[in-house]
Amino acid sequence: MKKIQIINGPNLNLLGKREPGIYGQMSFEEYLPQLQARYPDLDISYYQSNVEGELINQMQQVGTPFGSSGGEVVDGIILNAGAYTHTSIALQDCIRSLKCPVIEVHISNIHQREAFRHQSLISCACKGVICGFGLDSYRLAVESLLV
Repeated sequence: MKKIQIINGPNLNLLGKREPGIYGQMSFEEYLPQLQARYPDLDISYYQSNVEGELINQMQQVGTPFGSSGGEVVDGIILNAGAYTHTSIALQDCIRSLKCPVIEVHISNIHQREAFRHQSLISCACKGVICGFGLDSYRLAVESLLV
């Protein structure tokens, strides 16, 4: 069974409440069971933190054979780094160290938003980028990890 880890960054715990015109009205906790039901042959796990270092710790734990838990490496990570997308060299460095592919995801189309959101500091380290399809961006990212 393939294992996929979804990691959401800052403020994504507020999905369904925060700016519903941009991010929709459904929380990720409501969406995740739908995604898991669509892919019953996958082990899809979820992690969210508002803290940059905790995101790095989680990616290292599941994305490298030398992770702190000594656990099994996942087959892919889907990362919505939120605002850290535009500011974090530390996330970029972490992604480059992983043994599994990372797909960068955004719910909104970041290129239709404020100019500072047009640049991603993590895209260059990711296998691909999906943005602008609402929560369905996560499904598209799962699909990309299956090919």
